[in-house]
Amino acid sequence: MQERPRLINLENISKDYGSVTVLSDINLYIRKNEFVTLLGPSGCGKTTTLRIIGGFENPSSGRVLFDGEDITQLPPYKRKVNTVFQKYALFPHLNVFENIAFGLKVAKRPKEEIKAKVEKMLALVNLRGYEKRSVDSLSGGQQQRIAIARALVNEPEVLLLDEPLGALDLKLRQEMQLELKRMQQMLGITFIFVTHDQEEALTMSDIIVVMKDGFIQQIGTPKDVYDEPKSAFVANFIGQSNIVRGVMVHDELVNFCGADFPCVDKGFGSDTPVDVLIRPEDLLIVGEDEGRLNGRVHSVLFKGVHYEMIIDAGEMRFKVHSTVMQPEGSIVGLDVIPFNIHIMRPMPPQETVSLEEETA
Repeated sequence: MQERPRLINLENISKDYGSVTVLSDINLYIRKNEFVTLLGPSGCGKTTTLRIIGGFENPSSGRVLFDGEDITQLPPYKRKVNTVFQKYALFPHLNVFENIAFGLKVAKRPKEEIKAKVEKMLALVNLRGYEKRSVDSLSGGQQQRIAIARALVNEPEVLLLDEPLGALDLKLRQEMQLELKRMQQMLGITFIFVTHDQEEALTMSDIIVVMKDGFIQQIGTPKDVYDEPKSAFVANFIGQSNIVRGVMVHDELVNFCGADFPCVDKGFGSDTPVDVLIRPEDLLIVGEDEGRLNGRVHSVLFKGVHYEMIIDAGEMRFKVHSTVMQPEGSIVGLDVIPFNIHIMRPMPPQETVSLEEETA
């Protein structure tokens, strides 16, 4: 399969506000027709990156290239980019049709063209028949669709979305995740989406860019970032994790919690300290005499589709997800198949997140 051509290149982008550095030497390229998500905690630099792409901020150093052209100093209105913010900023004195048509009227497009394009956008966002409605009469989800339609009607090559689902309730947010992905695939344009919500990132993205403290931590497909995190920070931020200190005995064999476990990882050397990642759904509860580890069930929570159990195995309290409940206080065996053990280079001790901290 031929790789999509690159559309946006961020080269050595840094951003300082006085003595505070928000972005540190960011290098990132985004291809045409991709759905790319910038994911990370508050203050990681994801919104600043989006604003630099949109032209709302100038970098302190570095360049922004669009289709090979340097647009670093180009103002927003001259870029082939539109933005949807968390606060939709619809015009309350204009109806739905007039809100969507606003940019086309400013550009002095012919009336028939405006009518045709607005009708096309209303069909895209599933709001045909709403043309004359007041925007104040619409639900939050409908208002968001109008904001997206207004941004898309000018046919940008890139749509920037800055946490646009944050104001919606859970069910509507999940519905809109699928709607946004559907729109992006139908239109075939590049979406760059900012969120701190891992579910949104995993559901919609072709590529996820995980950020922390102004640095890019990892770039990859949702599956790669979830299954093969490069650090304990990424593992903890994308999904739930059990991360325990271990020793790589040799290729394909790791020791943790006093037991040897076959794995599939290589290239870490012999007797090397490592971090061992096991997702809660990958730990197997077996008979007391069948597991490589034994533990006591410390607590049980019913989560709807599974039970979440904390199992105390001495050196480590493991979080386990299983459809079969084990009663509190019972002794169980724990095991994991080699493919589901992921080995990482150790992160600094001060950055390690313990289960006790997560569940405190």
